[in-house]
Amino acid sequence: MEDYHTAGWVEPGVDRPDADRLGVERRLDSYPYRHRVRDLMSSPPAFAAEDASVRDALAAMIDARIGSLFVGDACAPASALGIVTERDVLRALRQRGAATLDERVAAIATRPIVTVPDDAFLYRAIGRMRRFGIRHIAAVGEDGQLRGAVSARDLLGSRADSAIVLGDDIDQAADVPALARAWAKVPAMAASLVEEGIGARDIAAIVARELGALTRRAGGLAEEQLARAGAGAPPCPYALLVLGSAGRGESLLALDQDHAVVFEDGAPGGVEDRWFAAFGARLADMLHDIGLPYCTGGVMAGNAAFRGSLGTWRERVGRWIDRASPEDLLNVDIFFDLRPVYGDGALAAGLWREAWGAARRSPPFLRQLAEAASGHKAPIGFLGRLRTEDGRLDIKRYGLWPIVQGARLLALRHGVARRSTAERIEGVRALGVGGESDLAAAVEAHERFLGLILRAQLADLAGGRPAVNRVPLTIIQAEVGVDRLKADLRLAASLHELARDQVAAAAPAAWSAA
Repeated sequence: MEDYHTAGWVEPGVDRPDADRLGVERRLDSYPYRHRVRDLMSSPPAFAAEDASVRDALAAMIDARIGSLFVGDACAPASALGIVTERDVLRALRQRGAATLDERVAAIATRPIVTVPDDAFLYRAIGRMRRFGIRHIAAVGEDGQLRGAVSARDLLGSRADSAIVLGDDIDQAADVPALARAWAKVPAMAASLVEEGIGARDIAAIVARELGALTRRAGGLAEEQLARAGAGAPPCPYALLVLGSAGRGESLLALDQDHAVVFEDGAPGGVEDRWFAAFGARLADMLHDIGLPYCTGGVMAGNAAFRGSLGTWRERVGRWIDRASPEDLLNVDIFFDLRPVYGDGALAAGLWREAWGAARRSPPFLRQLAEAASGHKAPIGFLGRLRTEDGRLDIKRYGLWPIVQGARLLALRHGVARRSTAERIEGVRALGVGGESDLAAAVEAHERFLGLILRAQLADLAGGRPAVNRVPLTIIQAEVGVDRLKADLRLAASLHELARDQVAAAAPAAWSAA
């Protein structure tokens, strides 16, 4: 099937001398980068009980016109399930004859099942299926529960070509140099997608997904290093988290590290904490060597402020909400964007829900958060000219960040428990809060800001310069025009003001009732 659609369905690329300037062919099929597993998966997943017969399982597949069944309890985590496919049944019949039809289906099921997050892009599922040589893959949520299934038959329509294996290179990396080589392909992938006309928000989501994968694989390598050094295995279950833009799914190419660790149990300075301190330090060093610089604000798991047991994190969040200091507020906001990438995701998901609910119920905390993020003004002079430095404008500072912070504040204020900026704004918009047209315009402005920064970063990298968030005026003029940008910058500042006003004006009694 793969050979057929690769040969017949993918338009061959055109050889151009400048096509490989960033490292890989620029032409690729964009479908797997635009659609997520949940868009294609069969849901709800189909199950067979452990003691069901192979005959009954086969009949169920034929009747439902599906090629696989999950074996086990539908309420069990995905890690406890098996899978049986049409091919498994055919193979068992060939090896053991017709008597196998009366055996328990659990006897021929494959365990453990291979999984992919349900919010991953399709190229991730395709790469993983190729690596494991399978035709069916399970889609799971952050809590480890099964959400659906994707088959090779489903993916045939995605017309994927060989470029999709870029993402899976990160998962297969055996050491830091291999991980660095895989990560180095991400700018080329972003450049390809820009040329294919993929939206900047979708590209940012892909980069964020790969940043999460990079952090996850580096976490696994850090575990291995600690074991070889005699520190042993992790002392208790834990989750490695990414924060900020990686958690929101909005990463571009000028990145640094933003990660944290939550572990099941242990006191600050105790045995568990010391192990995770060493883990965090190795992780940070590894990511820095790969090309992801240390976070200048110290938002890294090796820092005690971003590491702790579930109990420690609960106390920390409680302290933030009850009596946050100005120093706390510098990094508290990005905590609400957290996403687990490695380990026990249920630990992180529970902590995120608790923190979100606690913040939602505390008007004074949100007022502090709003004031700490105040001062966003459009960089437009008295005569209406953009205030640039060396012909560039910091679009992240003046455009992107006010929208991100404003959307987060509005979402916390109104209980819209989403992660991405666009989803937060759309969730608030659905509640009829604020001007509908202004909120819709903010989503569009957010896309344009991401696009401007991305194009500037790709141009910098192609010219041998480091990627930054400051966009040359020439790119602004070519892509959106100065007048459009001024309107977007004013809108970004007004969205943040809307969020501040709603947080400041809300009656505490109404919040408690909500």
